[in-house]
Amino acid sequence: MTNLKKTKIIATLGPSSNSVKIMEKLILEGVDVFRINFSHANYENASKEISLIRKLSAKLKIHVSILADLQGPKLRIGQIEENSQVKEDDLITFSCSKPFIGDSNKAFINYKKFASDVKIGETVLLDDGKLIFEIVNIDKNNNVIAKVIQGGPIQSNKGVNLPNTKISLPALTKKDLEDVIFSIKEEVDWIALSFVRKKQDLIELRKLIEKNSTHKIPIISKIEKPEALDNLSEIINNSDGLMVARGDLGVEIPAAEVPLIQKKLVLKAKEARIPIIIATQMMETMIDSRTATRAEVNDVANSVMDGADAVMLSAETSVGKFPVEVIKSMSSILMSVEGSKLIKVPNLPPSIKTKRYITKSICYHASIMANEIGAKAICTLTNSGYTAFQISAWRPKSNILVFTSNKRILSQLNLLWGVKSFFYDSYESTDKTVEQINEIAKKFNYVSKGDFLINLTAMPVKSKGMVNTLRVSEV
Repeated sequence: MTNLKKTKIIATLGPSSNSVKIMEKLILEGVDVFRINFSHANYENASKEISLIRKLSAKLKIHVSILADLQGPKLRIGQIEENSQVKEDDLITFSCSKPFIGDSNKAFINYKKFASDVKIGETVLLDDGKLIFEIVNIDKNNNVIAKVIQGGPIQSNKGVNLPNTKISLPALTKKDLEDVIFSIKEEVDWIALSFVRKKQDLIELRKLIEKNSTHKIPIISKIEKPEALDNLSEIINNSDGLMVARGDLGVEIPAAEVPLIQKKLVLKAKEARIPIIIATQMMETMIDSRTATRAEVNDVANSVMDGADAVMLSAETSVGKFPVEVIKSMSSILMSVEGSKLIKVPNLPPSIKTKRYITKSICYHASIMANEIGAKAICTLTNSGYTAFQISAWRPKSNILVFTSNKRILSQLNLLWGVKSFFYDSYESTDKTVEQINEIAKKFNYVSKGDFLINLTAMPVKSKGMVNTLRVSEV
């Protein structure tokens, strides 16, 4: 019997992992999705990496998904002289007029409206909160004077966070717009939007995708701003998935609040039946070490027990020394906790009677029935992938096998919890289709003789309409 991990692993590509040899090992050890981080990637390398992913997917017969992660309006300081230090109670001037090489007394910031957006008394954080400043004065020449609250080394191109400031930057920068067009041309499976603040950010991205793409590319909203938490309902309603981006989120709000926010976000995502990813510093020790700390093991395990669909690795696989070992270790943790009865996800039946109500209700009852009768697999035919999203969100104990003639969604579905997708384009009759699908499930060892399967189809099957039929089969 095939018993694979159901929580998906997202690995960020970089110098440590973008060779064909390492990528193949990563897939075999459990990587389901590769992330292209456009904060660092260039188009030439990204195109090569995407090509390699597709070749390896074909070779290994695994539909590995590709996630394009946009940089977003990330604020940064400019070049700084080496060995520069800022000390507590010192004053430093941030200028947004034109680039220059800064030092411990002055620094350029790449945000033209910085001086007009910030206010006296607000906080400026540098380098993921390692350096803390309080704004004490703003002059007429776009200079912002700040007092050092927490000092240390100040280095070139470090990120800037403004936890108390509502910035006026657009969600999609000029670079993001170019990166989206590139991602569409490369036919990536998912696009993640950084620093989402409101629904309009998502609407703009969706319009750009629809204008330039012949097929839908689902959008993941990265939650990393206090503003996003204030507008969470409207963001969820306009998203295809969420990511708890704990790096910037833990800087923008008090770090002690992040654990409960993570749990809240997972719960809200599950109620909305959209996938959610937990990201940042999951196994950071393994950048330089072959083993994770006990705290990191607990963090990964708790993310699964919260109900996460996927967990994401960043520097661990992009620049770390042991990318294969970290995937092996994470896979082991996931498989050790996934079957726990302590994992609870919202299990309320659908109540809002939309045009998808019947399909949604069938998916819900299929998940419940699968657990009640001990079915080893739920097999669903889909053209859009909708039933895969629905069944996955209800977390049945059985394998979720998705069959589709739409090649575009085969790899896209690989991000969803518990989902395994297959290409299938033989639609003769309902009976024949169910028979053939069950044989495929048996061939790949997802079921064996005497096992129950639940089949979801649209009748008539040739119409490829919305799922309206549930059938129980015995192998």
